[in-house]
Amino acid sequence: MALFPRRRETRPQVRISERAGVRYLHLDGPAVQSAMRMRAPLTLELEYTRAMMAFLLFRSAPRDIALIGLGGGSLAKFIHYHLETARLTALEVLPEVVAAARAYFHLPEDDERLRVLTGDGAEYVRTHPDSLDVLLVDGYDAKRIVEDLASVSFYRACRDMLRPGGVAVFNLWGSDAWFPRYFERIADTFGHHVLQLPAEKKGNIIVFAFRKPLPEVGFDALDAVASELQATCGIEAAAFIARMRALNPTTNDGFLI
Repeated sequence: MALFPRRRETRPQVRISERAGVRYLHLDGPAVQSAMRMRAPLTLELEYTRAMMAFLLFRSAPRDIALIGLGGGSLAKFIHYHLETARLTALEVLPEVVAAARAYFHLPEDDERLRVLTGDGAEYVRTHPDSLDVLLVDGYDAKRIVEDLASVSFYRACRDMLRPGGVAVFNLWGSDAWFPRYFERIADTFGHHVLQLPAEKKGNIIVFAFRKPLPEVGFDALDAVASELQATCGIEAAAFIARMRALNPTTNDGFLI
């Protein structure tokens, strides 16, 4: 869970902890914002981050990706390492978080494929239409999703930021009383071309929202991609497909989106 709070006068305190070989990022309390296994810094320790990367089932070779909410930089590192032809722009409102990601979580310096910006992610989305193949949104304060990153106008801007065939990925909390409202906003905005993926361990629900033309969602094709993702990236994509089949409308042959 990457923190992307509203602007406020009192800045949150960044704290680093370690336990059982895993380093954690905290902001204003014990809640874990990011995690990195010290002996495997390029892997995705938290399952929900691997679930977010399941966008590769639907868009396997994106050129341009944006990430709203950096946290410890786990997703940014993973994309930079595994997707060698992709360019990633990551937005984080707190410079202290960017500094911690680089000092303690092995986030690389900017280069031709990685750009980390300190600023307002919602504003960035609104001012860059038709610029992305994939948009990842993972923005929370200490208690819930940041409203600026969950409004109808923001979701419309996310849709408009995608190129044709693009996918937006939203990390939501299934336990949040507002989850049905957030999901309805996303589904309505994207013409109900959406899929939900529950993360097993934390109660996160990852929502994939698609801009036409829609991706291949037949099970045979997805299963083949899932096998490749497991082999090359260590993402348990076959298990993710099984979970999505239990939660989303399907036919015998594939998902209905």
